[in-house]
Amino acid sequence: MENNTNFRRFFGASLTILGVVVILFALIAFLSDGKPVMGFSITHWEAAVPGVVGLVFLLTGVNLVRES
Repeated sequence: MENNTNFRRFFGASLTILGVVVILFALIAFLSDGKPVMGFSITHWEAAVPGVVGLVFLLTGVNLVRES
């Protein structure tokens, strides 16, 4: 049981960090005004997709850490 709890905390922390990184990328892409960001040309509407995915990762990771 203890091993499962540690795995859930590790996986939750990893998802949380990944969510924060993806949200930061989406924010930088949103503010770039169509200029390439890390080699990607992303418009304002296209920046919403990684923002939503990052938000899902962040909330899932926080929930996993909180419940274990």
